[in-house]
Amino acid sequence: MKLNPFASTRGPLFTDQDKEAVVWFFQSYLWPKARWLGLIVVLVALQGLVYRQFLHLTENGLRVIFDKGAFRDLYVVCAAVFALFLFRAATSYVTPRLSAWVAGDAIFNLRADLIKRLLNFDLSFYEKTPTGEVILRLVQQPEGLGQFVGQGTVNALRDVLTVLIIAAYLITQQPWLFLFALATAPAILWAISAISDRIKKIQRDAEQALGAYMSGIEEVANGMRTVKIAGQESAEENRLVETSENVKNLGIRIQAAQALMMPTVDIAAAFAYMLVIGAGGYLVINPEYDLDGAGLVAFLLGLVLLFDPARRAAHFFVTLQAQLVILRSIHRLFEMVPSIKDRPNAIDVPEPRGDIVFDKVDFAYDAEHALFSDLSLRMKGGQTTAIVGSTGSGKTTILSLLARLYDVTDGQITYGGTDIRDLKLEGLRGQFSVVAQDIVVFNKSIWENIHYIRPEASDEEVWAAAEAAEIGDLMRRRGAAPVGPKGQQLSGGQKQRIAIARAFLRAAPVVILDEATSALDQKTEERVMLALDRLAEGRTTIMVSHRMSSVMGADQIYVLESGQLVEQGTHEELMARGQLYATMFDAQRAGYD
Repeated sequence: MKLNPFASTRGPLFTDQDKEAVVWFFQSYLWPKARWLGLIVVLVALQGLVYRQFLHLTENGLRVIFDKGAFRDLYVVCAAVFALFLFRAATSYVTPRLSAWVAGDAIFNLRADLIKRLLNFDLSFYEKTPTGEVILRLVQQPEGLGQFVGQGTVNALRDVLTVLIIAAYLITQQPWLFLFALATAPAILWAISAISDRIKKIQRDAEQALGAYMSGIEEVANGMRTVKIAGQESAEENRLVETSENVKNLGIRIQAAQALMMPTVDIAAAFAYMLVIGAGGYLVINPEYDLDGAGLVAFLLGLVLLFDPARRAAHFFVTLQAQLVILRSIHRLFEMVPSIKDRPNAIDVPEPRGDIVFDKVDFAYDAEHALFSDLSLRMKGGQTTAIVGSTGSGKTTILSLLARLYDVTDGQITYGGTDIRDLKLEGLRGQFSVVAQDIVVFNKSIWENIHYIRPEASDEEVWAAAEAAEIGDLMRRRGAAPVGPKGQQLSGGQKQRIAIARAFLRAAPVVILDEATSALDQKTEERVMLALDRLAEGRTTIMVSHRMSSVMGADQIYVLESGQLVEQGTHEELMARGQLYATMFDAQRAGYD
């Protein structure tokens, strides 16, 4: 037996979270244009008054026809009706233009704030949130919200005001007949509540499904080389089609739920018309009551003018529930507070070339799995420090903690003797130039990719950085030609030299080399290492690598294993001890041989 979809316990039409989100959006993005909003309200109210006056003129016109039979009076009524609807046509043109401008500006400001908000979130947010969901919140949700807030909301406001104005007129004309018409109101309100609750549930599932679909597209696009080499096109096609079908089915379910509203109002309207015609006809026929045929026809016409916008308003309220789910989703992003931020009395970096010290540092990505416990190490200013270890030993995490992508659980990290949590984030991160294995290369020219790291740099400075990184010749040959999406037209070594050129251009006092040569062949590595050696001159250099050949010249080498510091010293000292470092070095050297 199929269960009634509305049989479950329903929540309120507007929850506290709904109200908070609506108030937040109105105050933040609509209230600054309060004067224009007021003008829009006046215009839509005037459109409702046009219908009210139309009913009044229609009733008088009918009496002219039925009672007086005066052509001149009939002409006046017709001219007045035409003038009224000409005025309504003018306001119907101006109102959507204004509302589109107000809504468009509001959504632009919302999206700008959203971009700023997302860029300031902690790294952990992006590690836990699928890319598709981020794109959904930046693109799809604001766009849909803008279309709804603009014309949709203004039309609904016009319809509600029209219903109120016409209802007030009908009440003053025939209050008893209006009471008969209201007999169907409870059924309409019940339908709005039931359908709205259903739509909220489906919309939440639809947003998750759409986010999963977009994430799937992003994964396939990024891994297309692997997909083709493995011959998995059919498997990925099936996966994307399956998620797309889920989005389609949920969309159909939303449309099906929304479609229930119109026939519900139509049935209620038919019942109301039946009652009014029956009761009104009785009042017209019975001479004891002061109601003539013109009054009854005008009242019925008023109901027609009332129920039509009532249908649209009811449909708006059930559609609104889907938009409230989107608005709450966006609002939650603005309620999130980044944990990595400047302290109230944060200072600039007092000693840019000082020592970097990890003092009894504890850290865990989650409460149940501690990575570092009582970790202590020192990276001396102006020297080269290497951190080596197997995968998962915590090498890259040390760099993340140093740049405050995460904060330590206990202990402290100092730079130049100052706890890095007491330094301004922008100033702290400005101390580092990073050359990593996975670098971001844009589909622009090599020159533009280098210039990206310091937009205010002169042409001469960009060229000097390129020459120092040994990519100047390639930059001249390629000229303004873009390098392809994610630099696909460049080799791994060429991408690394772009990263090195950026580091030269930034000229930060601390150079971080995060597996900078791990993906390169030995010949390319030797060339890149020459550029890295020039980059490290006079700077504090931190090297993270599992390739031992690249760290032999470091002033100090720290060896990590499962988050623990197990060895430290120079290459010669560590080799002489014959422990983990020596074992790893010998194993890699044997592999090269």
